Amino acid sequence: MRAMLSRRRIVRHLACAVAASAALASADAARAADPITIGFGMALTGPLAANGKMSLLAMRIWEEDVNAKGGLLGRPVKLIYYDDQSSPSTIPGIYTKLLDVDKVDFAVSAYASTQIAPAMPIMIQKKRLFLSLFGTGINDEFNYDKYFSMLPTGPTPKPAFTKGFFKVALAQDPKPQSIAIVAADAEFGRNASDGARENAQKAGLKIVYDKTYPPATTDFTPIVRAIQAANPDVVVICSYPLDSVGMVKTINELGYKPKMIGGAMVGLQATVFKTQLGPLLNGIVNYETWIPAPTMQFPGSMELIKKYQARAASEGVDPLGYYMPVWAYAYLQVLGQAIEETKSLKDDALADHIRKTTFKTVVGDVKFGARGEWAEDRMLLVQFQNIKGNSIDDFRDLATEVILDPPQYKSGNLIYPYADAKK
Repeated sequence: MRAMLSRRRIVRHLACAVAASAALASADAARAADPITIGFGMALTGPLAANGKMSLLAMRIWEEDVNAKGGLLGRPVKLIYYDDQSSPSTIPGIYTKLLDVDKVDFAVSAYASTQIAPAMPIMIQKKRLFLSLFGTGINDEFNYDKYFSMLPTGPTPKPAFTKGFFKVALAQDPKPQSIAIVAADAEFGRNASDGARENAQKAGLKIVYDKTYPPATTDFTPIVRAIQAANPDVVVICSYPLDSVGMVKTINELGYKPKMIGGAMVGLQATVFKTQLGPLLNGIVNYETWIPAPTMQFPGSMELIKKYQARAASEGVDPLGYYMPVWAYAYLQVLGQAIEETKSLKDDALADHIRKTTFKTVVGDVKFGARGEWAEDRMLLVQFQNIKGNSIDDFRDLATEVILDPPQYKSGNLIYPYADAKK
């Protein structure tokens, strides 16, 4: 009798053990099926929305591409995002919610310096990995060891935006002697103008005008007239999208023609602003980060652009997508590759790996250096030339937007002075 009871107990114990093992296996399977979540804010309304919306579409394409290949570490990925309304004041609330309420596995940045800077204290306090999208010199102040910037400005981002502008200007004969610097009084404008000032001093140019304007400015006539009165040879403008449009229109309305003008004007990379301005852009010399010139068609870049353009109309985004999509896709590529290569979701392990690794992306090889900036500068300088109309076709084939610098990517020559480009 005792032997029979003992056997029954053994059977019950075995059954319980099997059930427990099955429950654990089921829980493990459920955890494995849970998505790896990546959260962020993005400008989907407001003045930064043109760039924010095209970035989001590229990020969704990355999500689809990764999941079509089986996800990361055998788990799907899921993007969780909120409209930051182009307002820095929304950022602390968004990133606090992402980390504390949504409990995302990772938080990456919104688009633009003004939106990235307010998130930094939160990410630092929580000791989280933070990849940023187009932030200029954000980590100069914080020096945070888990921050990485997807922007090809190199280890000294502030002067990088206008370095090519000064290089090309100083190669002209006769060389310019004086300069005006005007900037929006906001994160990017201040940082880029700091860099322009540094470049001007190194070049030995006399600064005859150096002022900022409030970000809400809509009438640029007094500013352009004041610059005109200072009579500089060249003018550097560090502006946001709507400011850039206003500046270009005012320069043309007043017939102002310094020898060279442009530099760090955000927005002129987006098709919506290019087609709005059309021939008014002729002669403007400005920074670029990537355009689909033959020398810049890195593995995967044109496949992404093809997917993006096929959906652009239905998504209501920039129809060409030559500015932000490759960069938004690339900063998620870096995160995804780091996760796969380390087999980890731990912030410290990923940061250590990112710091010492060269990543293959749709914008080419990416290697991070000091303060999480790119190890080497790869900013482009372009000039708008011979634009005839305001259609997309005026900008599709890049004949109207020539690369002046760096030399290895050059596709045309500067028309100088600016007045000649206006003829």
